[in-house]
This record gives sequence, structure tokens and C-alpha cells, in this order.
Amino acid sequence: MSLPVRPRSALEVPELTAQVARASNPRGTPAMWIRDRLDGLWSDEDFVQWYPRDGRPGLSPVQLATVSVLQFVLDLSDRDAAEAVRCRIDCKYALGLELGDPGFHHSVLGDFRNRLLQDGG
Repeated sequence: MSLPVRPRSALEVPELTAQVARASNPRGTPAMWIRDRLDGLWSDEDFVQWYPRDGRPGLSPVQLATVSVLQFVLDLSDRDAAEAVRCRIDCKYALGLELGDPGFHHSVLGDFRNRLLQDGG
């Protein structure tokens, strides 16, 4: 079942997430560097044709694209990437998430890749 996406403009990193990430990783981490360098490369509007326009909104495609980059750079499986989003402060920073954000089920990543492949990306 596909979920709609409600396009959002650039997601700012929540202040507390940024503070904690910078305090615990003053030099940054690969996940933080990815956020700082790729921020603004994609927008949810770039992916809106992949999602229906009714029903409950799905996860931000920009966040899923960023997780896909993190997966490649950090050599993470879908399960490990989903766990990193749930548990790692630098990954929450990379995705612009609140520290308490519960993340998502790992199967969402496979669905995102399938949509990418179907679109010829």
C-alpha cells in the first residue's frame, strides 16, 4: 500500500538535535557531513509523482534518499539503517529529526528503492 506524501520544504535540524550532535561529535561524523553537504540537493517535490495524494502522508522522500546515501557510505543493511535512524544522534541530525523520533520500519527502504527503479532513476 502506498502512502501519499505531503511535500515539505527543507527540514531544519531541530535545535536540540543539532546541539547534542555537535556536543557529542565536535568534528562531525560522516552522517553529519552528508547532511551538511547534501542539504538542499533534493526536495520532496522531486518525488511527489511517486505517491498518491490522498490518505495518511508517508515518510519524506528526501529523508529516505538521504538514508539511502547513508546506507551506501556506512555499508548498512536496511535493518541496520533503520536502527541507526532510531538510535544514532548523528543520523537524526542528518535527517533533521527530533531526538525522540522513533524512525521507521526497515521495509520502507526497499519500497523506496523499488519506486526509484520503476521511475528509471
